[in-house]
Amino acid sequence: MRIAVVDIGTNSSRLLLADYVSGDLQVNGTDLVTTRLGEGIGRASQLSRPAMDRTVEALLNFRDIVTGAGADRIIVAATSAVRDAENRDEFLFEVKQRVGWEVRVLSGREEAELSYRGAVSGLHGLSGCSGSGVPGAEGGIPETGNPAVIDIGGGSTEFIWSKEGRLRFASKRVGAVRMTDTQATQGEIEKMLQEVLDTIQETGVRSLIGVGGTVTTAAAIDQKLAVYDPEAVHGYCLNEQRIADILSDLEGMPPTRRKEVPGLQPERADIIIAGLRILLAVVRGLGTGMITASETDIMHGLALSAAGAVN
Repeated sequence: MRIAVVDIGTNSSRLLLADYVSGDLQVNGTDLVTTRLGEGIGRASQLSRPAMDRTVEALLNFRDIVTGAGADRIIVAATSAVRDAENRDEFLFEVKQRVGWEVRVLSGREEAELSYRGAVSGLHGLSGCSGSGVPGAEGGIPETGNPAVIDIGGGSTEFIWSKEGRLRFASKRVGAVRMTDTQATQGEIEKMLQEVLDTIQETGVRSLIGVGGTVTTAAAIDQKLAVYDPEAVHGYCLNEQRIADILSDLEGMPPTRRKEVPGLQPERADIIIAGLRILLAVVRGLGTGMITASETDIMHGLALSAAGAVN
């Protein structure tokens, strides 16, 4: 069965094409367009007309790809920006009219659970982090037990962890685009996340998996990847000191210089500072010392969910 998943995020719109064969998800195509749907969402609760137009155009292109790929099932989901927008019905109606797709607006709980499923399934079978905190240590599911999964998005950050055999989650409106819009400082971000981090720390969670563009970009920067390599990023371990060093280096650069940094997509140069501040606050606040980057995320969770629903 061929599954197409479209993720309408705060910063980017993404497409995943995968075949579900004998219980395994085999990715055969991806695409990403930086649509910045949540631009200004930190100052207002409205999706802007230019942002909606950019996103619909990206979806029209995705529709052509999906049609050509012959997908058996199409899942279109939206997260924080659409979920929080006062004019979300206007956007959803426009997507239906112009693209022909019904958009599923995920709740914070759904987003968290799908991110967890996608992240953990994608790292299964890889060797764990060494525990030494050495940057570049071999990746995989950390050796220190059930991990917490952190999904840093454009509009929000999702936290998912296990307590007494049950998944728990929290969604905070602290995302890379939103914190860039509000010009939040490191201290302000840490304060906004303190309560949820304290709650997670009380459960004894000592290992982290990170999904989303901030984490994967940090892993690419740390490896100085002139050309992005998902295989090099997936399972890569970042320690707290390297995250702090990368953040400090980028903070000292003008925006034009940031766009030239190997591993950093130019389209992300303006929001990477806020994203790394969130990442550092999480790793520092939980005291884990490191985080494992995962290339499999909410889109893989959605694909697995769709496959299970029909098998």
